[in-house]
Amino acid sequence: MSALQVVLAVASGGVVGFALGLIGGGGSILAVPLMLYVVGLRNPHVVIGSSALAVAVNAFFNLFPHWRAGHVRWGTAVEFALPGAAGAVLGSEIGKAVNGQALLFFFALLMLVIAATMLRRPQPSRIPERAHPERVVPTGFLTGALSGFFGIGGGFLIVPGLMFSAGLPMIWAVGTSLVSVGTFGLATAVNYALAGLVNWGAVGAYLVGGAGGGWAGSRLASRLGAQRGTLTEVFAATIVVVALYMLYLNGKALHLIPPGTV
Repeated sequence: MSALQVVLAVASGGVVGFALGLIGGGGSILAVPLMLYVVGLRNPHVVIGSSALAVAVNAFFNLFPHWRAGHVRWGTAVEFALPGAAGAVLGSEIGKAVNGQALLFFFALLMLVIAATMLRRPQPSRIPERAHPERVVPTGFLTGALSGFFGIGGGFLIVPGLMFSAGLPMIWAVGTSLVSVGTFGLATAVNYALAGLVNWGAVGAYLVGGAGGGWAGSRLASRLGAQRGTLTEVFAATIVVVALYMLYLNGKALHLIPPGTV
């Protein structure tokens, strides 16, 4: 990597870390295009493997400030992450047989449905006294399966999944979700690393930027979390923007949007 690429990788890592710290999602959705188009790595498989590892480590790093702030429910995190990892393996096997652009197009539609549901659903003012593994475990498996099937991150699915299945307020769902985001990403990264498809220099630069970005994002999340509903609105708005962009890109690729349309 050139000196300019290192600087761009650090800046890109800061953006990814900030998103993970603030809303617990968007890491892979942001990391892949940034590494491909901004940093300038050209091998898509190396980009996927490197970004998956960077997102996983950033997620675990951002977990600590949320943990210190008391925003992680560990039992629920494990109950969600373990079956989710198994679901991701199954979903990824099925997803390999489906057209990539179609996968991302339908994933974007799913994101819009999630955003609308989150805005309409009343937010709890406190965490429930007891966990609900009978809801958390199957939701974790389904979320992991969808994440593996669509082949793109999982944070945008994990946070609402935790809110709906465990009854967690938004800030608790964000903190708890980072366990699953890190676990899912690490599983993907190990497979790519064993095949030699990881650029370690890019990963290191991403992590340097992600440390600062994650600290800033988690601080802002704690402030917004104190304002009931504000963090949820930020999360939902982010989902809508990313989903519309994905619909545009993949709609053109599938010829659902006429050529020449801006």
